[in-house]
Amino acid sequence: MNQVMTRPPAADLARLSVAIVFIALSGPLIVATAAAPLAIAFWRCFIAGGVTGVFVLVRERAALTSLNRREIRLTVIAGVFLGLHFAAWIPSLTLTSIASSTAFVATQPIWAAVIARALGVRVPRTVWIGIVVAFAGILLLGGIDFSIEPRALIGDALALISAVLAAAYVTVAQRVRQTVPTATMTSMLYFASAMTIVPIALIAGQPFVGFSAQAWLMILAITVGAQLLGHTLMNKVLATTPATVVSLAILLEMPGATIIAAIFLGQIPPLAVYPAMALIFAGLVIVIRSSSPRAVTESSPI
Repeated sequence: MNQVMTRPPAADLARLSVAIVFIALSGPLIVATAAAPLAIAFWRCFIAGGVTGVFVLVRERAALTSLNRREIRLTVIAGVFLGLHFAAWIPSLTLTSIASSTAFVATQPIWAAVIARALGVRVPRTVWIGIVVAFAGILLLGGIDFSIEPRALIGDALALISAVLAAAYVTVAQRVRQTVPTATMTSMLYFASAMTIVPIALIAGQPFVGFSAQAWLMILAITVGAQLLGHTLMNKVLATTPATVVSLAILLEMPGATIIAAIFLGQIPPLAVYPAMALIFAGLVIVIRSSSPRAVTESSPI
């Protein structure tokens, strides 16, 4: 069913604008950080878990101690999916362009719809139309990247896998949010995410320390900007603005990150890429507009 679009309050528009800027900065900042990709993923989750954990211990200790086994189990599962998402997406940025990586990871709403259908939820016909349109863009973009640099296809695949994992994370996290306060849930799942990344980094032989002071500042900026401030503002806006509007606004990360990467990193996509990105963007708009509000809530964890 199509959702009624209402104009958000002026304060929410301002918050959304700030949040989108920080989220769009995430990819370019990661690429500019002289640290191992999986180390960035680990510290991003670990630091965010520590910050939210302190808040929970001070303000929501009762909610933390009252969690039942089901809530803890689902929170940990959501954290594992989120950790795997970061473990796939952040390395993808070193193998393909920021424009392609953010375009592929933005397809999360598609996979959320597919997962919902697999769980028995009725998916409107218009959602499938949007998925077909977006998939045409995905195939076109992948083909263009392969023709330019075959190795980029690996980065594209990792970004696409990270989108599937993000959809799985959102699907599980939505169940937890029904009974668990957001801060309590995020503190636990961020730690679970960090612990999920540890063995992957060890197997890949990527170090967790030994970076320059500048790299640590960049990691802190990524954590505070995208992980904490960006998504905190998104959650706040969701209280008074329809989830559809928020999810559509998150899609602006795709052109935003591309523009930032072009200006500051010199990553200017070839002209052939833009029609593919336009198809993905158009397909995602159709999917989000046609999905239930719950299905599109917090469509991007990056």
